[in-house]
Amino acid sequence: SIFLSEGGVQLGVVDISAAREVSRTEVQISQVRVTPKQIKALPSTGGDADIVQYLQILPGVISTGDQGGQLFIRGGSPVQNKILLDGLTIYNPFHSIGFYSIFETELIRNVDVLTGAFNADQGGRISAVVDINTREGNRTELGGQLSASPFMVKGLIEGPIKAFKEGEGSTSFVLTGKKSIIDQTSKKLYGYAAPDSIGLPFEFLDLYGKISSITSNGSKFNFFGFNFTDSYKNPIIADIDWKSSGGGLNFNLIPTSSGMILNGLIGFSNYEVNLKEDSDDPRRSLINEITAGLNFTVFEKNTEFNYGFEIKGIRTEFEFTNPFNQILNEFQNTTEFAGFLKVRHVFGDKLIFEPGFRVQYYASQSSFSPEPRLGLKYNISDNLRFKAAGGLYSQNILSTSNERDVVNLFSGFLTGPESDVAAIGGGVLKDKIQKSAHAIAGFEYDVNDRLQVNVEGYFKDFSQLIVVNRNKTRSSDPDYSTETGKAYGVDFSASYQAPKLYLWATYSYGFVNRFDGIQEYPTVFDRRHNVNFLATYNIDEAGDFQVSARWNLGSGFPFTKTQGFYYDNPFKDGVSTDFIQDNPDEVGILYSTERNGGRLPYYHRLDLSVTKFFRFGTKMNLETVAAITNAYNRDNIFYFDRVAYERVNQLPIIPSIALKLNF
Repeated sequence: SIFLSEGGVQLGVVDISAAREVSRTEVQISQVRVTPKQIKALPSTGGDADIVQYLQILPGVISTGDQGGQLFIRGGSPVQNKILLDGLTIYNPFHSIGFYSIFETELIRNVDVLTGAFNADQGGRISAVVDINTREGNRTELGGQLSASPFMVKGLIEGPIKAFKEGEGSTSFVLTGKKSIIDQTSKKLYGYAAPDSIGLPFEFLDLYGKISSITSNGSKFNFFGFNFTDSYKNPIIADIDWKSSGGGLNFNLIPTSSGMILNGLIGFSNYEVNLKEDSDDPRRSLINEITAGLNFTVFEKNTEFNYGFEIKGIRTEFEFTNPFNQILNEFQNTTEFAGFLKVRHVFGDKLIFEPGFRVQYYASQSSFSPEPRLGLKYNISDNLRFKAAGGLYSQNILSTSNERDVVNLFSGFLTGPESDVAAIGGGVLKDKIQKSAHAIAGFEYDVNDRLQVNVEGYFKDFSQLIVVNRNKTRSSDPDYSTETGKAYGVDFSASYQAPKLYLWATYSYGFVNRFDGIQEYPTVFDRRHNVNFLATYNIDEAGDFQVSARWNLGSGFPFTKTQGFYYDNPFKDGVSTDFIQDNPDEVGILYSTERNGGRLPYYHRLDLSVTKFFRFGTKMNLETVAAITNAYNRDNIFYFDRVAYERVNQLPIIPSIALKLNF
């Protein structure tokens, strides 16, 4: 007889990860996958982690600032980057205060950021794709979160409608909402940041709901809906408000005894924005989109086939008056069709070959766009991998944003013009689709099990860009004109992950130029140097006590210099106006003939945070976050009022404390 006595051995940390195997079997060029854990590791403004703050530390991603900030990805403007929420296009995902997006961090399952040369399963944009997917609600018990900080309050509740049982299906729900309060709290807490006694005039309300049903064999059906609103009301600068709403059904079907997965989407999204500035007439833009698509994935031993199709119906409305008092009023309806095929084959353990082909058809332009794509990876050794990718891309959506806007918060949208477009060198365009070509190459190197290095060089040729003709002086002039552009550079990134320490560092060196037929000029987001450093340390073994720091350095953005000023007489009395004796109040600006020939000062900022969990049993805890944004109070420029000759800076040092009750 053998008798055993009870005993225990305390094991150390065991890391189980599929990342290394994925690196050997997938191309993964210009692709970063972000998890909620990574987002929460970042020092968070107001104590609330947000994906928009994390995207800014990725290589090749440029942010224009804290207020009205937009993201530019490897030379692509915001309209050239597709943002997806559960498969639906979101046309403005970032709030006017640049720290927050519409996405709820607690709901995010994963984020795929494709900064260029993406394969045929994605299309309709000529620069980049950010694909955000949300998780299902808790399938076994009721739970949630309540949170409050000086910036906002929010809540989440989730639970089962039909509880999970082994071998059976289940249905769950999740509801989230967040409401800003910074417009009220800032008057008392951050009065120094808004000396005009208006506080920080940012308001937003985000609502999202989802019902998920999972069958016994793993097939899933998700019904979801959202409503996001934003308002920026500054009597000194501008009033702006926008609303984004929509919903749909996405599903994954796993046929029994089959090596195939079928997934699809049916849904709609709507976005409307209004802007009023003292110096300009009001502007308004609306875009709504109806989407339906099916994708099929077939798995074999060393090969994966992915194919599918997509149909979109898009409607746009736009009202704008240019500086020459010419009114642009557009109403458009169009349909887009797309089909694609992508194949991934692994040859032995060395070569991954991933060709793809996509076809886009733009009905309003009667235009086909064949778009070949290719991705390659070669495993030189177990730790060193070379990769390359390229392809052709097109899109029919264009933006009406004006780079000379004092506050660049207005993002109007149009589909490809049905009227004439002025071509570079004279005449008009025949094919009015915007186009680009990407070529990217680089390598990955695993220095050891904890330290990984990634280097990528990229080139994007924007061979045809359609822009609103802001030089239109007569009604007979075309409403649109053409530009070309090039973006190129190199991105370096390194990550180090130990049981208690996480380090992330990036450096980007890039150029972004445009040619308007008269001169070649750098874009307003042409940041030559960009550095990010993130450090997170867990003080205790359980990870309940964490400190984080993030530092960003960026070279100055270009701007067009001022030549001089003139008095703009509106001739209020018509021909009877005494223009010799009259002294008008309105001042006009004479800009330099060299477009974007100047450079703003360097930008840099340090953010810090400390997070501590207090646990009350196994199912409830209180998360406390103390954070400091712009810790050494750097004066980073927001905009410069040329007429008043006054500089306005981004937000100064902002301390905050947030409380989150999880149950």
